[in-house]
Amino acid sequence: MTEQTITDTAVGIVGAGPAGLMLSHLLALAGIDSVAIDIRTRQEIEQSHRAGILERDSVDMLVNSGVSRVLRDGHEHKGIDLRFAGESHRIDFQGLVGASTWLYPQTDVFVDLADARQRDGGDVRFGVTGTEVLDLTEPRPRIRFTDADGRRHELRCRYIVGADGSRSHCRFVVPESHRRWYFREYPFAWFGILAEAPPSAPELVYARSDRGFALISQRTETLQRMYFQCDVTENIDDWSDDRIWHELQARVAGADGFSLREGPIIEKSVLPFRSFVHEPMRYGNMLLAGDAAHTVPPTGAKGLNLALADVRILAELLGRAIGENDPRALEQYSSRALSRVWKAQQFSYWMTTMLHRLPEATDFDDRRQIGELEALVGSDAGSRYLAEAYTGWPDSERSEGTPRRGSPDRPLVLGSR
Repeated sequence: MTEQTITDTAVGIVGAGPAGLMLSHLLALAGIDSVAIDIRTRQEIEQSHRAGILERDSVDMLVNSGVSRVLRDGHEHKGIDLRFAGESHRIDFQGLVGASTWLYPQTDVFVDLADARQRDGGDVRFGVTGTEVLDLTEPRPRIRFTDADGRRHELRCRYIVGADGSRSHCRFVVPESHRRWYFREYPFAWFGILAEAPPSAPELVYARSDRGFALISQRTETLQRMYFQCDVTENIDDWSDDRIWHELQARVAGADGFSLREGPIIEKSVLPFRSFVHEPMRYGNMLLAGDAAHTVPPTGAKGLNLALADVRILAELLGRAIGENDPRALEQYSSRALSRVWKAQQFSYWMTTMLHRLPEATDFDDRRQIGELEALVGSDAGSRYLAEAYTGWPDSERSEGTPRRGSPDRPLVLGSR
């Protein structure tokens, strides 16, 4: 039998992406030890380029925990443009709700947190194999795995957190009799590109056209991320650079002369659209967080922000369960997290169906969709709902008198509502 190293820790975290590392980082600040593991190497995660729009509270959580590069290298967005019928209509987040979002790639969030855990001596194991989670209803659940050097390990934990992404192993360990899954498959996908070009607009442009949806986003001053609605079976090889640019230009064209700044396309992908929710988000002494428990279409920019919101709640409740010896505190986790998850599902579904051309759409459907957009941009109340949802909701369960963000020794860095 292969020799096995046994380690005791308060929290074992399966998944060392942004959610898992953020949780490990926050727990360390509270004096609670953890071990985080991931089947991917650090290099593999860093090379998985993913866009990122951070809500105000997500930025605050990073900065107030000592991870502040986002303020230097991120780009503050004070609104977005909704473009339809050949015209752009700005939704002014700052004017409507006094908030901003920040363009900051998810990859950079990961790098910042990985560097912070390494700097602070955090126990993070990348490139593991053979992960098992065991004894979830026992007082000391266990995680077994083989490390990158081929050595077997067992973590004996007080709690396990499954933050292992949309292909989660942890969620499948929950017995079917103790979970319910909610799905929605959307009848379209996004064709995404990364192009070497200057920005075409200072903030994101969400464009609805008779040809389908397009999103004009940014990455840096020289790299741009853009998407257009396509069929779920679309073949990347069928699309030359010229064809892609022609399609994108057609979807944003209008009487105002708006056009995209073009350049070489260095990456192409097709992104399917799915919604998924796992209820409840706790089983025994294992708690699920992020994509392991829920996924949303990217239209509302909620995926990473939901994961970080889960972690914010988890860090608070694990602090009470472990630091204050109050395990009943964790009974709040699932209901608090799911309240936000379902609001985000609704918002993402609404943004998606309002802006995309549905495959079976009739002339009535197209005109009704334009009417909905006109009603939205022509109404302060409607625009305010979009701005509030896009920039993020507060956690409604925080106790009265508790600051929404910040602390006396880590002051707020962004404006408050």
